Amino acid sequence: MTAKDYMAREDKYGAHNYHPLPVVLEKGEGVFVWDVEGKKYYDFLSAYSAVNQGHCHPKIVNAMVEQAKTLTLTSRAFYNNVLGEYEEYITKYFGYDKVLPMNTGAEADETAIKLSRKWGYQKKGVKDGEAKIIVCENNFHGRTTTIISMSTDPDAKAEYGPYTPGFVVIPYNDIPALEKALEDKSVVAFLVEPIQGEAGVFVPDEGYLTKVSELCKKNNVLFIADEVQTGIARTGKMLACDHENVRPDILILGKAVSGGVFPVSAVLADDDIMLCIQPGQHGSTFGGNPIAGKVAIAALEVIKEEKLEENAERLGKIFREEFRSIKSDMIELVRGKGLLNAVVIRNQPGKTAWDVCVAMAEAGVLAKPTHGNIIRFAPPLVITEEQLREAMDKIKAVFKKFE
Repeated sequence: MTAKDYMAREDKYGAHNYHPLPVVLEKGEGVFVWDVEGKKYYDFLSAYSAVNQGHCHPKIVNAMVEQAKTLTLTSRAFYNNVLGEYEEYITKYFGYDKVLPMNTGAEADETAIKLSRKWGYQKKGVKDGEAKIIVCENNFHGRTTTIISMSTDPDAKAEYGPYTPGFVVIPYNDIPALEKALEDKSVVAFLVEPIQGEAGVFVPDEGYLTKVSELCKKNNVLFIADEVQTGIARTGKMLACDHENVRPDILILGKAVSGGVFPVSAVLADDDIMLCIQPGQHGSTFGGNPIAGKVAIAALEVIKEEKLEENAERLGKIFREEFRSIKSDMIELVRGKGLLNAVVIRNQPGKTAWDVCVAMAEAGVLAKPTHGNIIRFAPPLVITEEQLREAMDKIKAVFKKFE
């Protein structure tokens, strides 16, 4: 089969809810992927930051394979010998009393929403059915009906109503707007991405998260950080919140918690919050399965053993310096933190963000546009400086062709 054959088969039998670049991949290792014709590429998307540890990391894959030979799934109807090990490991790793294990980022966000509402009714004394959660414009927390109810993206939201009530939308990076919204005593939580990833890697002003945390404490409101994309060393710290030494009341993790080899997500909180949910009130058949536990432990060990926080911090600065050195009228702005970066393109006929990504793919570097004119660059955190500079040479050559 040719690449066109593979793409045609997907188009025929699969739903058309994605618009992939015309590349058909069949192998991955470290920072590289190969297509069905054997061409090698730098991966500068990392499966939306799910493969921070690199493709098919041997330690993580081995953890999955070994556990799969022994026990894969028990459901939570019974105890298993891995879940407690994983729960102890991840709670001590991030400094929380309890973890509620789920599978996907959207499930983890849904869990945090439910948990904060339970807390609001049981601990804050909000009248049942009246809890409100503050969120930000241009947020991206997932694709479920409830989550898209708080979205301001027409593509994500249009024609999926009726929508779930209970959300108050304010501008991102706007402390006065948050102060105003917190005057409502029915508010139980503020849910925010420390850096808005899908929106185009919007980094808030320095001190924003510190002030958010202070305001939430002052108003007896839970600060929920969605670190599904920004967590696990992506921004140069273990969590994006760590840049300001801020501790969320509820921490949401996913994607790179498993290094991209298995669906794993987690919601972390202390006992006062987490124990608001009792048996039968929330759960997941696959959440906390033995493979997920072993994979997540291995994936989190890799982050520390290979010092990927430090690598992301150091190479992120080099990436932004290199990109800002490109002399091109097409580049409007470069922004980011660590190895989560975005380049805003001035779209012109034949010179759009999509055109740039297609040309980069031809040159051997894979990235993907978001919101029409923004290209997100997020290579695996195991990338070396030599590899980063080689990929940047390819990217620079692409922009030179567009002159």
